Order: sequence, then C-alpha cells, then structure tokens
Amino acid sequence: MSLPTTMKAVAINGAGGPEVLTMTELPLPEVKAGDVLIKVAAAGVNRPDVLQRQGNYPAPKGHSELPGLEVSGTIVALGEGAKRFTIGDAVMALVPGGGYAEYAAVSELACIAKPDPISFIEAAAIPETFFTVWHNVFQRGQLKAGEKFLVHGGSGGIGVTAVQLAKAFGATVFTTVGSDEKCEEVRKLGADVAINYRTQDFAQVIKTETAGKGVNVILDMVGGDYIEKNIRSLADDGRLVNIAFQRGSTATVDFMRVMLKRLTLTGSTLRIRSNEVKGDIASAIAEKVVPLIASGKIKIPLDSTYPLADAAEAHKRIDSGAHIGKIVLTI
Repeated sequence: MSLPTTMKAVAINGAGGPEVLTMTELPLPEVKAGDVLIKVAAAGVNRPDVLQRQGNYPAPKGHSELPGLEVSGTIVALGEGAKRFTIGDAVMALVPGGGYAEYAAVSELACIAKPDPISFIEAAAIPETFFTVWHNVFQRGQLKAGEKFLVHGGSGGIGVTAVQLAKAFGATVFTTVGSDEKCEEVRKLGADVAINYRTQDFAQVIKTETAGKGVNVILDMVGGDYIEKNIRSLADDGRLVNIAFQRGSTATVDFMRVMLKRLTLTGSTLRIRSNEVKGDIASAIAEKVVPLIASGKIKIPLDSTYPLADAAEAHKRIDSGAHIGKIVLTI
C-alpha cells in the first residue's frame, strides 16, 4: 500500500503545562529491523506523558521524543526480519515514545494482537498499564492467589488495571482513592476494601482489616511519606514495588522493620527495558490476560476520549485527577 511521507503528531514545545503540547507535521518514523509500522487508531494518555511534558521524564536515547507510550491500530509496513504479524493485522503496542501521532514504529515483540470483541479505543488503553501491572505485581511482586494486595491510586489507569487483575487471579484487594465516589467505582471493579485517603489513614485501615498482619504486596506510585507507611502495612515476607514517586523518591525509613519482617523493596521502569523483556511480558499477557479481556471478565474502564488535536485538553483532564479509568486520544 502507498504510505504518505509525512504525518500529523503532537510535539512538546518546551517543558510546562498542557499548553506546550502542539500539533506539528513530521516525516513518518523509520521502520528498523524487527519493527512494524502502525497506522495509529488511538493512543493512551498516561502519567509518564505528563512527566515528560513537564521536563522530568525524557525519552530514552535513540527513541522518539514525541509523547505517548501505548497505541492501537493497523500494521501497514514491516521492517526487515519482522514476521510475527502481517500487514493489515490489528494490534495494540507498548511504544517507548511517539504514540501521539498518526503513525508509530515499534518492535514487533512489544505488540499484542487486538482481541476482536474490543474497540481500538479500548485496546489503546491496555498496553502501558497492563504491561506495568503484570511485570511489577505478578513478576516482581510475586502476588499469589489467597494473598492480600494494596494498590494506591485505584481509580487511575494503573489502579483500575491492578484492582481487576489482582482480583481475577485470586487476591484480596485493598486500594486507596481520593473520594467516596471513587470508592464506590473501584468496589464495582472488584476492590474488597476501598480507602478514601483524604479522610482515612490507609495504614490504620489495613492494620484493622488484617487484624494487624498487613498485606503481602503493595504497588505504589506515590512515594514520599507513603514509603514508611507502606513498610508498616506489609506482612512478614511482604513485597513493596514502587513504579513512580508523585510525592518524591526519598524517605526516612527504619530498616530494622525491613529486616525483622523480611521485606523485599523493589521497583522498575519499563520504558528503558529491552525489546526482549517487553516481548516476554507481552507473551505472558497474551496468554494469561487477553482471554479475560476478550471474554469481558476484565473491563477496560474509559474516562474520556479526545481527538489528537485536543491533546492539551486530555492533559488538563489527567492533571485534574478527577478521571476514573483511562483517557484516550483518537486519531
């Protein structure tokens, strides 16, 4: 098929607020060996995009400096050696950048076939959060059926994914959110205990609800003063996994508690990981999670959609913190 030579995309014009996101026209991305070129139908909006817009999360060296870490769409070209998909296949993909555009190039290893029952908009809301949750909760955090799990920010993109996946695989789920309305929404998704952090001390609630034993795994993107409270909230042999630090990455911690309870403190960021690592995660999700999505057992909660040209409005929405579920750009 004949492809255009240029595309519309959203660029970051200096660090700042949503207003620095501006439409531009650029050449199509280079399709390297092992890559596929996707004609983008939709792109997810995530917190890392906000951090990049603010100048706090630069693109990895050698990758697109455009924002956007997840897309859905149709494959329109194959790089040398790419053979997992064919032209015309509908996919969803975790990209290291460049999602806010009409076309995106990405390793075929980071792509997953789009399940037929879901829309491109829903598919675009899957990769960043599902890759992140699967890797950090189930691979690094080793969450098992019958264990107790806490995720902070249960109404955001990561949160709604973590709540559902943990519940689907047999855990008792605790989560913190910022309003009573959000408590109700996350309970509908499967949360056993929803904590309004504005009116409740989550560490005290967990102590009460677990008879002082604590939870086995915590997924945290808050950091700061939550770090010490997380450690207090963990059970013996518990695992704390950090994936972001909205309140800062430093804290005063009594490591005697870590030693006596035999805790594991870990964390990760996916954007800089190799294509092979992303491919392993993609394969696990395709095998274990996609069937649950296709059957409707796991929902893709959508907060709102915006045209690509209105990316700044989408960022205003995520900045507000009022959203429940994912925000998606349509192309």
